[in-house]
Amino acid sequence: MEKSKKIPKATIKRLSLYYRQLELLEFDGYRMVSSEKLAWLCQVNPAQVRKDLGYFGEFGIRGVGYDVRDLQREIKTILAVNRSWRMAIAGVGNLGSALLQHQNFPARGFHFVAAFDVDRDKIGMTLPSGLRVRDIRELRQVAEDLEVEIGVITTPPSVAQEVADLFLASHISALLNFSPTQIHVPDCCLVENIDFTIKLDILTYKLKHELDE
Repeated sequence: MEKSKKIPKATIKRLSLYYRQLELLEFDGYRMVSSEKLAWLCQVNPAQVRKDLGYFGEFGIRGVGYDVRDLQREIKTILAVNRSWRMAIAGVGNLGSALLQHQNFPARGFHFVAAFDVDRDKIGMTLPSGLRVRDIRELRQVAEDLEVEIGVITTPPSVAQEVADLFLASHISALLNFSPTQIHVPDCCLVENIDFTIKLDILTYKLKHELDE
């Protein structure tokens, strides 16, 4: 799919939203859904839904809508979540522990296969998930042995870059960074930064201005 390189990031985010709504529609017994209804559920306009899907081909029947199951399957393939992904996490604090126990990850094919920390009191501990916390110094070898594909960083910001470098040295080029700092990687690598404080800043901005209005 050559033209996928030019697809806006916002479109990919919306595809994920469409997929989740399609799951709910199927659960509620829907067989078909119109672009209007899917747009309403995702709080976008119908033209946006059609445009987003149009990047990847022709879906649905004009005047009828989309087959809920078929569209789910197509979006899963587009997002590459029609397979399992092996993940490792560095930083087994409160946030890291919560992520390791989050049931939505394995339900969607994302499986933690290794966990690392520097805290001597945590290293060797068996987590509720069954994983044993390993010394961060083992990251490179363990990640290679277990064929980890995605690295998750939940460390303090002061060591986030160092941990990112360890993942990169282990040939892991996709990182999900929960540490409240920007990490730097080569152009060939992928990083998604999840900073809750930024989301709160956006929320308070919108809240203040809506109240002012």
